[in-house]
Amino acid sequence: MRFSSFIIFLVILCPYQGNSQTYAVFTSGKEGHKSYRIPAIVTLPTGELMAFAEGRVNNSGDFGDINIVLKKSRNGGKSWSELQVLVNYDSLQAGNPAPVVDLLDPDHPQGVVYLFYNTGNNHESDVRKGKGLREVWFIRSYDKGTSWSIPVNITAETHRPMQPQINPAYTFKEDWRAYANTPGHAFQFQKGKFRSRIFVPANHSSGPPQPEGRDYSAHGFYTDDHGKSFHLAGTVNVPGSNECMGTELSGDRMMMTIRNQRGDIRKRIIAYSGNGGDKWDTVYFDSTLTDPVCQGSILTLGYKKGKAIVAVCNAADSRRRDNLTVRISYDEGRNWMKSIVIDLSADARRDWTAYSDLVLVGKNKLGVIYERDNYSEIVFKPVKWK
Repeated sequence: MRFSSFIIFLVILCPYQGNSQTYAVFTSGKEGHKSYRIPAIVTLPTGELMAFAEGRVNNSGDFGDINIVLKKSRNGGKSWSELQVLVNYDSLQAGNPAPVVDLLDPDHPQGVVYLFYNTGNNHESDVRKGKGLREVWFIRSYDKGTSWSIPVNITAETHRPMQPQINPAYTFKEDWRAYANTPGHAFQFQKGKFRSRIFVPANHSSGPPQPEGRDYSAHGFYTDDHGKSFHLAGTVNVPGSNECMGTELSGDRMMMTIRNQRGDIRKRIIAYSGNGGDKWDTVYFDSTLTDPVCQGSILTLGYKKGKAIVAVCNAADSRRRDNLTVRISYDEGRNWMKSIVIDLSADARRDWTAYSDLVLVGKNKLGVIYERDNYSEIVFKPVKWK
């Protein structure tokens, strides 16, 4: 074999590793769980990273004995602590961890870590048929994740399930059924009119199941008083809009990147709001953000000339979950000026990269936590973005 041919052979067979090393965070089959899915990550004011995931005890299925687990890193993601189980809902499901650090509570100037999550008592397909219930909860930590409060159920404030036979308090005209936070981190407005608002993107199904997942819609909920009360934000008016994440922009605006569950258009949905998420004034399919019907993540990296610098990360392939790519926008998501491939495989027989989350780990560096190699592991990769 000629040397040039040998190089081509290696490129085809070997997964693309991006521009830095990856570090294992959660590995399936280890630390008491057969599988780990749905990563989320935040950073503390000290620089310590907190990585969350679903720890699936018996198998890789979306329903069953599922815990919410946590690991920490004090060296920028190069090594991680032992696993800590934060939420164990007995043999049922606890999932969709959506963490956020509240840095603007005057009573707790060192910061409060919130973890929003969902519980469920049946498979999503059955919940969509009205046979089961998904609830919304949160816990919080005042000591950087060392200890956590008792769980608080906020379903009545953030959900609209028609389930009087389970709980008479959950009787609403909307008949929401399936329900899920994010996945990924929630966020807090840092300035402007909505300063200190904690916003949690979410999605729900409404009424009986419809073809192509048209019964799904993205929405959100928020608190303006540091968890004392919660309010539903607006619903994105696109049938099939599903898993979503949000971030703050300039001028009291925010945006969300959203999965199109229908799969008829293999692009991500972008939604903008000028009133803190109560209404979505601009919604469209982004022609640049190719997507295979999967989750995607988003993060504001900073500001330049008064405009937010925004990063999105998703599996940038229209057919399968692969080619995890970060794109950078200097005009708040209108155009994507830079593209960074995080991980890519030429093996079309399996999903290579799927769900992800983003976190800042330095002035010019972000961290990507993501599912890799057919969901066999969740890894962390620091990436220079400028």
